[in-house]
Formats: sequence, structure tokens, C-alpha cells
Amino acid sequence: MSRIIMMVLSLIGTITVYVTSIFIPFNDVTAAEIMNRLPILFTPASYVLVIWVFIYILLGGWIYNFWRTRDNYSHSVLNKRTVLFIFISLLNIVMIYSWHYEFFNLEFAVMLTILLLTATLYFTYPKRKNHFWDRVPISLLFGCSVISLIELTNYLLTFHEWSGWGLSNSLWAVIYLTISTAIALHFMYHYRDIAFNLVFIWVFIGIAVKNGFDELFVSTAALFLTFVIGAGLYLLKPSHKK
Repeated sequence: MSRIIMMVLSLIGTITVYVTSIFIPFNDVTAAEIMNRLPILFTPASYVLVIWVFIYILLGGWIYNFWRTRDNYSHSVLNKRTVLFIFISLLNIVMIYSWHYEFFNLEFAVMLTILLLTATLYFTYPKRKNHFWDRVPISLLFGCSVISLIELTNYLLTFHEWSGWGLSNSLWAVIYLTISTAIALHFMYHYRDIAFNLVFIWVFIGIAVKNGFDELFVSTAALFLTFVIGAGLYLLKPSHKK
């Protein structure tokens, strides 16, 4: 029972800080305002953030399922998932504060750590065990972590005035989109993880919406790669390699 209490409290803490940052912005600035200061093309429209509401709801259900099916797992697995989830939740709080107070290097380190911990939690499940209340919430969280790290990398390099090796912002945005697509298709092929891929589809459409006709190259690439991932959901057959 102590595991569940700690997990619930950590999730409530994350949700509380996230909601507060929206209605009473920390440092008197919203997350979107900070993002829009720089010409970052690999960033979606603000409505895409609604996905976090859905993820937090599913994580609440995931915790309940964790408690309900606890007898199906060993103590070591339960302890590992408990510790990982709590640390991920606490680091998400740190990430929100570091972003609003513009500690971008710290933000990157925290985001990278979150991604590694989320990946570790994700891989505690069997390769294709994608039951809705089992790994699916973690898949969505993992997908968002991957996208967020790529987006933050783009922001941080721009913030530090990286030359981009002479390539334009729009071309780099398409490169980030292509890398993201490769990651999504990898998890579709090897893990048959539809939820993970749906995150990328949702974000890519948001990127196309935000860039619109102003950055038609990026918007077109985002929509095309959305189609590629969508086609992969139907056409890619799972690998049978052990």
C-alpha cells in the first residue's frame, strides 16, 4: 500500500505544478511564450499540450491497475516500477520550474534523465505487452519524452546560436521530423506499439498547423511523415525475431 500512496502523491504533485504553471505562470511567463521567443520550427501548436491531460488521466488508471495486478509481478519488478515512476514524476516538477525560470541547460539534463528513466520503465514490460492499462500510458509518456527531448535540443542549440552547419531552420526541422519518424517506426515494427506512434502523429499534425503556409516546406514534410507513420500502423508487420 505504501507504494501506491507514494505513486499517487507524486502524480498529484506533478499535476498540481503543471496546472498551476498554466493558470498562474511561474516567473510571470507561460511555457509557450518562452518557446515562441526563438524561431523554432520543430514545435507544435499550443493545443497539442492537451495530450498531457489525457496522459495524466491514464497514469492515474495505470497506478490503479498497478495496485490491482500487483500479485502478478515479483517484488523486484514492483519496486523498480515504483521507484522509476516516482522519480519521473518528481523530475517532471523540476523540469517545469527550470523551463519557466529559463535554466535551459538544467532543463536539458533533467529532460534527458526523464527520457532514460521512462525508457527503463517502458522496457520492464514484455516486448509486445501493450494492454491498455498496462504499458499504454507509459508508451504515451515515453513518446512525449522523446519528442520533448528533440524539441528541447532544437531550442537549446538555437538559444546558444549554433550555426547549424549552414543549413536553414526549415531543413533542420525536416531532419528532426525524419529522425522522429524513424524512431516511431522502429517501435511500431519491433514492439507493435501503436500508442507510441500516435503521439508522433498528434505532434506532427500540430507542427503542420503551427507552421501553416508560412513554412510550407516544414508543414508539408510534417503531414507527409504523418501519413508515413499512419501507413506504418497498417502495413508494418511486427518482427518475429526473439
